[in-house]
Amino acid sequence: MRTNGVSFSIASHAAWAPGVTSEAAWVEWAKAPFLIGESGEPLVHMMPAMLRRRAGALGKMALEVAYCCLDGRLDVPTVFCSRHGEAARAVLLLADLAQQMPVSPTGFALAVHNASAGLFSIARGDRANHIALAAGCSTVENAVIEACGLLADGADKVLLVAYDGGFPPVFAHFRDCAEQPHAWAWLMAPAGAGADVIRLSWSAAGPATGPDAALAPDCGPDAMPASLQVLRFYLNGAPALERVAGLQRWRWARDA
Repeated sequence: MRTNGVSFSIASHAAWAPGVTSEAAWVEWAKAPFLIGESGEPLVHMMPAMLRRRAGALGKMALEVAYCCLDGRLDVPTVFCSRHGEAARAVLLLADLAQQMPVSPTGFALAVHNASAGLFSIARGDRANHIALAAGCSTVENAVIEACGLLADGADKVLLVAYDGGFPPVFAHFRDCAEQPHAWAWLMAPAGAGADVIRLSWSAAGPATGPDAALAPDCGPDAMPASLQVLRFYLNGAPALERVAGLQRWRWARDA
């Protein structure tokens, strides 16, 4: 794996969000994006009910796309990534602590960042490696680099699951984009093993002033979350997507 960029193919993909549940609906969204609503959750009928009941709406979205994308495959390493994860659950736990109330062990177990990955592994009896990570507004890019590292180590396929939900109101002051509930998954393979070859490269961006001002981060209350920007790039067939996050410039490109 090169240190200045990675490349991979996508063997299959899946996405789910409230009101955008079919492949055709996602293609239409990619052509003309709209703000995704806050309510609704998938059925996740492939997961045993006892475990499914433990997952919240965000976890169910992640699990739904993971199941659909893997389509029964076992022994596939997984990388789950979410910028905020189960932040809403964590806020409830902190509120209980502030009121000196006992904290639910189950609530805590499902608030940790690898909760969805753990439920997925347990439900399928699959002992394949799984990773959960968060890296701010560069979460998806870092997850792709992690997945490509697993491919470089010899994995035949790697499942990448990206998901996020609405922002807890208590943190509204820190919101830097229009957070929307969504989840998507890619079954990644070595470059050339699928129809598309996607390339991700990166470089230092420097402060977003002067000639670089046009490449300033897509941030602000109405901006699309980074993970949805990446999904839209994949779905609409665009040749490239360039994002600046902090002092890092990320460039996504696909082979013509």
